[in-house]
Amino acid sequence: MSYTVLAVAGVGVTLALDLWILRTRLVTRRLFWASYAIIVFFQLVTNGILTGFDIVRYDPDTITGLRLVHAPVEDLLFGFAMVTQTLVWWIWWGVRHGNE
Repeated sequence: MSYTVLAVAGVGVTLALDLWILRTRLVTRRLFWASYAIIVFFQLVTNGILTGFDIVRYDPDTITGLRLVHAPVEDLLFGFAMVTQTLVWWIWWGVRHGNE
């Protein structure tokens, strides 16, 4: 399975968890997107350094080839899924434990 497929699947699972399964609806909030813009900025800086200096390399057969600041766009998808799921679970568990 390619990195592209896994990254897209990660975004799909994350959105399903947020919007329909756990119903935290984090991605519908402006504050989330304002905060996420800061995260993306630093992700691009870090990825740009790591991939620009060939510290991290990707198999061209597993990515689309589209890059942003030297890093494959799949890294942005994976980063979105990772950060968003962390926050979604944090909110969901906080609400559950706050009601006990």
